[in-house]
Amino acid sequence: MKNILVTGYRAHELNIFNQKHEGIPYIRQAIRSKLVPLLEEGLEWVITPGQYGVDLWACEEAIELKKDYPQLRISILSAFASPEERWSDDKKEYYEGILKQIDFHGVVSNRPYEGIWQFKARDELLFRKTDGLILVYDEDAGEGSPRFFKQEALRRQQENGYRYISISSEDIQSLADEQRMEEQFDEPEQNAEYSVEGFTDEMVSKEE
Repeated sequence: MKNILVTGYRAHELNIFNQKHEGIPYIRQAIRSKLVPLLEEGLEWVITPGQYGVDLWACEEAIELKKDYPQLRISILSAFASPEERWSDDKKEYYEGILKQIDFHGVVSNRPYEGIWQFKARDELLFRKTDGLILVYDEDAGEGSPRFFKQEALRRQQENGYRYISISSEDIQSLADEQRMEEQFDEPEQNAEYSVEGFTDEMVSKEE
C-alpha cells in the first residue's frame, strides 16, 4: 500500500470545539497505531479531506511521524476553495499552521462552496488516488458524516481489494485505559481518571 486515506468525524460531531479537548490525544494515538505498521510496509502518502476534526488530527500525527519516517508525504484535498473561510480565527490559525507543514494541498473546485457535487467529486478523487482507508467511525453510536466513506470503502473492497481499517470508540477507550494504568503505576499518588467511552454518544449527525 502506497497511499492511505484517513478521515472520520468532524470535531463538532464528537462535541469537540477546541484543540484542548482531552480526547484528541487518544484519537491521534489510535491513528498513529494504524499508520506505523503501514509505514513499515512502505506507505508513502497520507491523504485527507482536511475538514476540522479527525482529518486535521491525522495530519498532525503524520507530521510527527515524518521524524521517524522521512519518506512519508501528507496531502489535503479540499472539495472547494477556502473551506476555512467561515471558521473562527483560532481554527483558521490552526488550519493554516498545518498547511505550512504538509507536502501538498489541492482543491477539486477552485470556486467557493456551491453544492454537494463538490463533495462527491472530492470523495471520488480521494478513493481513486488511495489504496485503502483508515476511518474513525463508530456505527453503533449513531450515523454520522463518515458513513458514506465506510460504505464506499467496503464496496471497493469487494470489487478490487481496497483496504478498510476502522478505528472505533472501543479502540480509543483502550488506549485511554492503558495510559491511565501506566500513569497510576508510575505515580501511585495520582488517581486521575479520564474516560472517552462512548465518545460519539452525543454526536450530532450531519450529512454533507
